[in-house]
Amino acid sequence: MWPFDPDDFLSHPVNHENQSAENALYFCLMGDQLLSISEGGIPRPIEADEFRWLDVETRSKNYLGAWRDNPCFALDIKGEVPPGYAVSDLRGWLGRVEPGMFYLAGRAKQIVEMVRTNQYCGRCGDPMEDHRSDRARYCPSCGLVAYPRLSPSIIVLVRKGDEMLLARNYNWPQGMFSTLAGFVEPGESIEQTVHREIREEVGLKVKNLRYLGSQSWPFPNSLMLGFHCDYDSGDLTFHDEEIAEARWFRYDELPNVPGATAISRWLINSFIDEKQDTA
Repeated sequence: MWPFDPDDFLSHPVNHENQSAENALYFCLMGDQLLSISEGGIPRPIEADEFRWLDVETRSKNYLGAWRDNPCFALDIKGEVPPGYAVSDLRGWLGRVEPGMFYLAGRAKQIVEMVRTNQYCGRCGDPMEDHRSDRARYCPSCGLVAYPRLSPSIIVLVRKGDEMLLARNYNWPQGMFSTLAGFVEPGESIEQTVHREIREEVGLKVKNLRYLGSQSWPFPNSLMLGFHCDYDSGDLTFHDEEIAEARWFRYDELPNVPGATAISRWLINSFIDEKQDTA
């Protein structure tokens, strides 16, 4: 079943009247690391009362939205890690916190990065400021608007009868396999990207594309669009330097694959569920 939780979806106007709400949650970035408090080994964001006592410099503060009635903010901070606190990269939250909390932390990281990389206008060089109504940075001198960077990409499970095509990247551990993926190029539709990436990576033609769902993947700024498709023709050949090996696996004979928090696993599980229902 495709994961879905209504609490994962936030209202997110750019401005928030009460910047110091007592129930606010702060997602604090120190460099590329999230500052957090651990409860039972599970990280969580900083609460408003806790943040008041932190001896840190706040470089930027942006409203993210309301999650379960808690206003949430992304902060870019500088200072020493206080006693009782810890820092970790975003992957340290993956699979350890609720999905809604993870996506919110990912949003915070991307908003902080947008502010950091748009201090000055890329067109005229003058200082930029927060946009008044959009989640963006604005240059008052020349009018350039810079939005958070999003990189659309496809991730696809190729099917052939009772088998699925899985591949291993050169950088992955031996025995670790996943679905094929790639970034959308300028001028392409999503469907064209699916066909091109599969031809480039494994030399196959496919048919019957079916969109299943998407996932925000903030490593660093991807939006993953998930598909199933059927094998049409061709032999497995590796045309780039990303794929170390690719193989067909029966739905009931899986290798080591990504965990349940990744969209690749959702695609795999959807195929397995379908085959088990018809077995």
